[in-house]
Amino acid sequence: MRISLFIVLTLMTIAVHAKTFIHAGYLITAESDTLLSEHTIVVDGDRIERIEPGFVTGSDNDTVIDLRNSTVMPGLMDMHVHLSQQHGGPQTYLQRFTHNEADYALAAANYAEKTLLSGFTTVRNLGDGYNETVALRNVINAGVHAGPRIYTAAKSIATTGGHADPSNGTNKDIMGDPGPKDGVINGVAEARKAVRQRYKDGADLIKITATGGVLSVAKSGQNPQFMNDELDAIVATAKDYGMTVAVHAHGTEGMQRAIKAGVTSIEHGTYMDDETIALMKEYGTYYVPTILAGNFVAEKAKIDGYFPALVRPKAAAIGPLIQKTFERAHKAGVKIAFGTDSGVSAHGDNGQEFALMVEAGMTPLDAIKTATKNAADLLNISEDVGTLSTGKKADIVAVKGNVLDNIALLQNIQFVMKDGTIYKE
Repeated sequence: MRISLFIVLTLMTIAVHAKTFIHAGYLITAESDTLLSEHTIVVDGDRIERIEPGFVTGSDNDTVIDLRNSTVMPGLMDMHVHLSQQHGGPQTYLQRFTHNEADYALAAANYAEKTLLSGFTTVRNLGDGYNETVALRNVINAGVHAGPRIYTAAKSIATTGGHADPSNGTNKDIMGDPGPKDGVINGVAEARKAVRQRYKDGADLIKITATGGVLSVAKSGQNPQFMNDELDAIVATAKDYGMTVAVHAHGTEGMQRAIKAGVTSIEHGTYMDDETIALMKEYGTYYVPTILAGNFVAEKAKIDGYFPALVRPKAAAIGPLIQKTFERAHKAGVKIAFGTDSGVSAHGDNGQEFALMVEAGMTPLDAIKTATKNAADLLNISEDVGTLSTGKKADIVAVKGNVLDNIALLQNIQFVMKDGTIYKE
């Protein structure tokens, strides 16, 4: 009897097809508030096939990962990073005059790999100079380079002279007059054009700077910088293109205008008051606190010459406030998603944010949920990631010991799997 080559190859494929059995001493699925013990996660390809109690194994072809002394949990997600830069003092402000697109792209590739190895399998990148993380996202998705799953806003949208206007602090000969293509708008028509340009550039979402900022070379760190009609135009246009809107904001007026316009998230939220908190709960707006960045700039503001003269007082005043704001927002029941603003602080240090959240009154499990279940909800990707359950993407990380006893363990991730591929063991 003749057997076709197709049948032979099919039988060989079935014979060698292997699965991965992860033995978890402790297991946080993020689907509930229960810490499970002694469970096995079975990974088939890039998906979780099943989760079973006890330590089970499969055939001789299967791989067993021994994490019986570890806490296993979903891949972590950081909702506010800047992969193509990392603040390093005075020279950082010179880079826009000395660096080219390739410099930022190569830096982003390096920092993306560091971020993945620190346990963050998904990030939201909120601001590029040259749309470099659009290209980086694509090569990571194609399997050409190791890095987290990236959702990028490409170039942020600002107003003339506002935080994220790329010409701030330059002399008049090179200042020019940036427009919507450069992410600088004035008026409704330009607001719509800027959103559409981001879509054309390949962005996944929109990021706007609704108030002044700390690190921009401009006087105010909290004044409102968009009019209501501009905000309405941005949100409505983004919705037409299936895009969410993330909003950098420190001052209350800018926050409240943005929330009422229907934005998706408020980043930093430093001067958030009770009225703003009530609005966020009413509109279901997410809060991404970035406590780590606040601490970082406050410490660096103590160093003479680290920041330009215009920046230093803003860093000293705004930085220390974010943790207190987080504490009040959490107690009030505002929806919170994890974010660090890494690129201000060092990439790879993202896990330090968890201890700051717990220090401000959040339980370790709830802090982990902000970086798993809540972050997936914010990105509208809960069907694939954010929790560990049958059918979800095999994004899995682990730390040695019981992380609920010591949240600082998240600063030393020991095991990283993304899409079923092990990057760190």
